[in-house]
Amino acid sequence: MQKPIVTALLAYGMSGKLFHAPFVNFHKEFDFKGVFEHNNKRVQADYPGVKSFDSLDEVLNDEEIELVIVNTPSNLHVEHTRKALLAGKHVLVEKPFAPTVSEAKELFELGRQVDRKIMIYQNRRFSSDFAVTRDIIKSERLGQIIEMHLRFDRYRPEIGPKAFKENPFPASGIIYDLAAHLLDQVICIMGKPLSHRKITGMYREHSKVDDYGHIHLVYPGKKNVFITTSLLVADPLPGIVIHGSKGSFLKSFCDSQEDQLIAGMKPGDAEFGKEANGKEGRLTTVSLSGEKTTEIIPSVRGKYLDLFEAVYQNVRNNVPFPVKEEEVLIQLEILESIAD
Repeated sequence: MQKPIVTALLAYGMSGKLFHAPFVNFHKEFDFKGVFEHNNKRVQADYPGVKSFDSLDEVLNDEEIELVIVNTPSNLHVEHTRKALLAGKHVLVEKPFAPTVSEAKELFELGRQVDRKIMIYQNRRFSSDFAVTRDIIKSERLGQIIEMHLRFDRYRPEIGPKAFKENPFPASGIIYDLAAHLLDQVICIMGKPLSHRKITGMYREHSKVDDYGHIHLVYPGKKNVFITTSLLVADPLPGIVIHGSKGSFLKSFCDSQEDQLIAGMKPGDAEFGKEANGKEGRLTTVSLSGEKTTEIIPSVRGKYLDLFEAVYQNVRNNVPFPVKEEEVLIQLEILESIAD
């Protein structure tokens, strides 16, 4: 038997508490050793046996720790990933991996030099809405895809308390924060676009970063993909809309796992990852005779835990990680491009 991967997180805010700690603690092939908590010491209230480290150096100098999860503010991802690699640790890095392609390439090359794994945390690849959308596209029931609209909207007119999100640091703003999820999903299915156009805007009072973003991607066969995200949408539209030569697919943008984790549900619970009734997709197809048929498409169960299984397989068995280096670079090339 292979030994569990001794793992530490670099923060215990929302991402650490919801998206990392429950899975590292639950997955039997991980040993959740500790969290770097600079000020507030909160992890031991949830996980009494987990150590609260006082400094980054204390984490990196711990020889037992093999994997470091870089879930610090996005403007620190490059610095912390570099330090972790040089300390001989494998790293799982939250998106955005880096502000620029050049910085990402530097880190990937450093990973090869020190023979350590770099894995990018794109949890929305393991959400129920994406899984069913990917299956519908691959089934070819829509025929030739003509246009696809993906939206990730919220209504938050106030300026948030997180300085790294609300000030013009590298990789700040809604494009890097929310649109990055949708962009990764599109690249995962369709690869690199032939061209793209990006539009951003600041609409909240006193906003210093983009709170609206739109990306238009053009793929071979004149397929058009439109990604939109905004912090000023009071009545959201369907988050997934796809039109093809044989039909259309509509689906709400939702993933029950985040809400379930907030409510205190655990990854091992029987209902975890299942979407609530009423969130199913709607597929409308037209036959050769012109007859229109609409059917309800149930969602596939979301499984963030599969991401951590992929981390384990990559570190222990050298199985390729599903988020590929070239996909990350394509994403960052679009994210860092100049907006119109």
